[in-house]
Amino acid sequence: MAGELAFTIAAVFTGAAIYINVAEQPARLQLDNRSLLAEWKPAYKRGYVMQASLAIVGGLFGLFAYLSAFDWHWLLGAVVLLANWPYTLFVIAPTNSRLMDTPPEAATAETRRVLERWGVLHAGRSALGLIATLVFLWAQR
Repeated sequence: MAGELAFTIAAVFTGAAIYINVAEQPARLQLDNRSLLAEWKPAYKRGYVMQASLAIVGGLFGLFAYLSAFDWHWLLGAVVLLANWPYTLFVIAPTNSRLMDTPPEAATAETRRVLERWGVLHAGRSALGLIATLVFLWAQR
């Protein structure tokens, strides 16, 4: 049961992360600099809460599955899904802080470049989620 929940939650995390990369971010980049930043700020805050929670809960279910079956696949999937936390804190957080500290009315072409970079960095979260999902799928063999 824990394994199936870990897989499902990792898949939801991955779907949300990929949606941001393929739909939300490209649409946002069609806006002017001020609107782009004004839209990103609340969207990021809401997405952060959702994705952070999914990473923790999915990772914990993966750890429970590992402790139940002692199959290293579950542990690997849990570690990869939970790796979203340090990746976000150490790799993406400086970019997030820079964007959050910029008032929308002060947004410039440089702000747009930073937001474009943020999209590339966010793709790392999508990749971690996809890897975790595939490892959890493999563990269900």
